[in-house]
Amino acid sequence: MSAPSKCLLLDTASLYFRAYYGVPDTVRAPDGTPVNAVRGLLDFIARLASTYHPTSLVCCWDNDWRPQWRVDLIPSYKAHRVVREVDNGVDVEEAPDPLATQVPLIQEVLAALGIAVVGAEDYEADDVIGTLAAGAAKSSIDVVTGDRDLFQLVDDAVPVRVLYTARGVGNLEVLDEAAVVSKYGVLPQQYADFAVLRGDASDGLPGVKGIGAKTAAGLLRQYGDLGSIVAAATDETSGLGSTVRGKLRAAADYLTVAPTVVEVARDVKLPPFDAKLKPPADDGLQARELAERWGLKSPIDRVLAVLREQ
Repeated sequence: MSAPSKCLLLDTASLYFRAYYGVPDTVRAPDGTPVNAVRGLLDFIARLASTYHPTSLVCCWDNDWRPQWRVDLIPSYKAHRVVREVDNGVDVEEAPDPLATQVPLIQEVLAALGIAVVGAEDYEADDVIGTLAAGAAKSSIDVVTGDRDLFQLVDDAVPVRVLYTARGVGNLEVLDEAAVVSKYGVLPQQYADFAVLRGDASDGLPGVKGIGAKTAAGLLRQYGDLGSIVAAATDETSGLGSTVRGKLRAAADYLTVAPTVVEVARDVKLPPFDAKLKPPADDGLQARELAERWGLKSPIDRVLAVLREQ
């Protein structure tokens, strides 16, 4: 009997942002181009693969980091991260120029290594991750991210865990269902509703004014889900306190649209790809050429070594 498959799903932008700020900008190519984010991401991948021994790995990509359909529902969604709007009307996410210039190189190096990079038009990496996790069959899933929104995917039955990077890739917080409950007082399947009620400044979600994490968790423990909470707010016989009832009623319009924004999509049409970890088809020739050009020999060699072990 073959061993069960194990898949790592990487929230790639979350990791390369962390790499950029965690690796000194003195790490540069021979021509002086900064490559600290590239090096850091490759080191993360090598470490993750060596530690968790996945049979497949996907670098999930933000083809659209701020989808218009989410902005149409909540205009403040990620608005604080927009630095400019280019001619075609696409918002550009705030990122240091030395990082922005490295993103195409990250894509080129991952392609040379034969590592799957998967995105979808009009969707974020979170939605790609949600779709892949929902479609997992006979495979355990570990999601590597610094984004709390993905806690809603945790599911012991599959299983799906989140490897949370808040304390660094070398000190990951492993979140299963019990850990989410311990951390927030709600089940993973309640986390999206929890985020809607509490709000999330990092995503520009206002939440319900006057309802914080403690109250949100308490409401969800009592009523189960957001729909039941809203129903209780409109039912004078529900026993819901008048103060909380008033706050929920005042936020009725927001509560109508926010769940669609916060919930990770799980039915996105994805392009075909091969996620199996294995040496690249050319045995790393193209990757080694890039390593020489960009001064990335050590991190690329580490990734190639891990791929050969599969």
